[in-house]
Amino acid sequence: MRVTAIRGAVKSENAADAILDATEELMREIVSVNDLEPDQMISAIFTTTEDLDCEFPAVAARRMGLNDVPLMCAREIPVPGAMSGVIRVMLHTYLPSGVKARHVYLGETRNLRADLDAAQ
Repeated sequence: MRVTAIRGAVKSENAADAILDATEELMREIVSVNDLEPDQMISAIFTTTEDLDCEFPAVAARRMGLNDVPLMCAREIPVPGAMSGVIRVMLHTYLPSGVKARHVYLGETRNLRADLDAAQ
């Protein structure tokens, strides 16, 4: 096994339920495409753009049962012209040697890292 970081992003409206639903969709997709189990997860850092302030994305991970995974939420740097309404995650995890991490960018966020999306 080796330690790696899996990245992902999703857009959301600024409402608590929308943030939680979008984050859960993103996390479930990351878990699915990378065939992850909770005991493989080391930690996750969630960020949001400054326009998303109704809920912490980490709450969605807790609702999924990731109670033993350390989670942190932070704010993205408000760069002029950057995409708004974005939740990002960097999930640190163990993957078997030789298995490449599959990053997940849902919907419009594919434009954020088209290089990673194209590699999948």
